[in-house]
Amino acid sequence: MSHPKPDAANTDQRLILVSHALCPYVQRAAIALAEKGIPFERVTIDLERRPEWFQALSPLGKVPLLRVLRPGREEAVLFESAAICEYIEETGGGAALHPADPLERARHRAWMEFGSAVLRDVWHLETATSAGAHDAACHTMAAKFSTLEAALGEGPYFDGEAFRLVDAVFAPIFRYFDVFDALTDTGVFAERPKVQRWRRALAQRPSVQGAVAPDYAQRLHAFLVQHDAYLLRLSGEGRA
Repeated sequence: MSHPKPDAANTDQRLILVSHALCPYVQRAAIALAEKGIPFERVTIDLERRPEWFQALSPLGKVPLLRVLRPGREEAVLFESAAICEYIEETGGGAALHPADPLERARHRAWMEFGSAVLRDVWHLETATSAGAHDAACHTMAAKFSTLEAALGEGPYFDGEAFRLVDAVFAPIFRYFDVFDALTDTGVFAERPKVQRWRRALAQRPSVQGAVAPDYAQRLHAFLVQHDAYLLRLSGEGRA
């Protein structure tokens, strides 16, 4: 089964990705757009001070939003990263970001949902304020990465040589640990060589590198400070 051809009417569309500096779901969309070679503009907002125009556009009050402006048509607004990424895949050019086989495509979508579950675990880790909560989050994530280890092939990406949307989902997860690893060894990647290799390959991808601003690490560190994260105490920072 072949992929849908890009809609010729969409080649002159203007895309605006409404973002938050730390949002991993925004990164998914930014990576997909870059992989497809689709030009887009980016507007970054502060979710603690949501602009009125954003609240009017976002049904859930969350990012990302993709504002789609097409000549002669009313502006369309997409919300939820999965829907945005599917739109990018179906209307963009370049290499396919989903497998052509329907069964493999469904399997990838299932692993993308698994990635969303891992992101919830990351949230528990970065906001943990006690040793117990920290250890529980690490234990849960280590188990999920063991599951991934068993699912991965020879790499370098999830689907071998081809970069896919599922890779765009996991790249922001691994990026968190670039900051976490500077504070402490969480141990979640120990004895999981395929996951570690995948992490390294994704970190080298230009689309992944360009999905965040240069001050991402500093912003994430500030978030940890704001939430009195236990991670900081393990590095000697934070409250005693």
